[in-house]
Amino acid sequence: MTSEYTVQGHPISALAERFGTPLYVYDGDVLRDVYLSLRERLDPRVDILYSAKANPNVSVCAVLRSLGAGIEVSSLVELLTAQRAGAAPEDVIFLGPGKSVEELRACVDLGVHAIVAESLDELELLNDLRVPGGVKVMLRVNPSFESKGARLAMGGKPRQFGIDQDVLLRSRSFLRSLRHVEVIGVHGYMGTRILEAEGVVHNTRGILAAAEELSAELGFELRTVDVGGGLGVPYFDNEKDLDVDLLATGVNAAVADFLDRRPGCRVITELGRYLVGWCGTYVVRARYVKESMGEWFVVADGGTNHHMAAVGIGSFVKRNFPVRSLTRYTEPALRPYNITGPLCTPNDVVAKQVALPEVRPGDLLGVERSGAYGPTASPGLFLSHGFPAEVLVLDGTPHLVRRRDTVDDLLGKQELISL
Repeated sequence: MTSEYTVQGHPISALAERFGTPLYVYDGDVLRDVYLSLRERLDPRVDILYSAKANPNVSVCAVLRSLGAGIEVSSLVELLTAQRAGAAPEDVIFLGPGKSVEELRACVDLGVHAIVAESLDELELLNDLRVPGGVKVMLRVNPSFESKGARLAMGGKPRQFGIDQDVLLRSRSFLRSLRHVEVIGVHGYMGTRILEAEGVVHNTRGILAAAEELSAELGFELRTVDVGGGLGVPYFDNEKDLDVDLLATGVNAAVADFLDRRPGCRVITELGRYLVGWCGTYVVRARYVKESMGEWFVVADGGTNHHMAAVGIGSFVKRNFPVRSLTRYTEPALRPYNITGPLCTPNDVVAKQVALPEVRPGDLLGVERSGAYGPTASPGLFLSHGFPAEVLVLDGTPHLVRRRDTVDDLLGKQELISL
């Protein structure tokens, strides 16, 4: 009887044989379950937008869109991805601190719900586009209050994101001078990887309050408020799952209180990591197993070049993502191993001293909860290995949703000069 890992009935060895390794495998059942579980708990008046930056694969975006999610984008390609995934323009917003004129014009041409302006200079640039009827804009506020529970704070302190709340409060005359900009609301995003429900509720209440204050002081109609999100996925030892029931109770109460006063206002929460993180597994094949000075090493065919997040990017403390033997998934651990990749650097260590069953050359290992910030947040061109394939198993059928890079892909964009 085999003990290997399966995805919707497909043995991982069969998927690896068919699509090769390294490989990202996304379980469509998990993707759906996470979204629908949250959707049924949140007040239906709260729109969920998927932050495409977490995993911009067009098929992943399309699944979430089919379930009812809008899409939040931060680049021209992400904007076109949302369009190809079938997202309606009114369910798309565009944010980011360094937008180009090309990106801004594309948003106007497509007719997205709003561009989220992150500086006064950006507002002036949008005004200079002289769009008939005005560009619909949400003001990204960097609030005066500090976030609670964020592993990586995005607001409430000096940041390149958004406009400080006190600066906005002094900008009424400036905003009134913008004849081709229509401010329709406020956006706030306090931080990411929040695992305490109380922190999400605190941030939600704070952003809603800031939005009302800014609307009153600056004299614009509050038609949309994006309260951010930042819901976390527990990766490391001693981290606990987010209490979604407690979160929903608190957020729903805050939103209901707000909408009692602002019944026509659209409320948005944007989620990336939480929606897709659970569904993904980064699959590598062990090439060599060796002992060095009393420690065991597994040298695999993929490493940090495909999964930089697993080594703690954005974190000062380096801890292991959950790593399992996929070949011997149900067998007990035998010894600790360091899991490394093929790169010529001692930093190419995906996991340190992780307890596993015996690992042999050819075995498959998996980094779990890897659906977010995988290939696109990693140095895939290091040593010219390129990016791995990505497979989505949906309704029992595996789909290749991104082919792996080939030699021609990697060399085709280079030009050899004449010497």
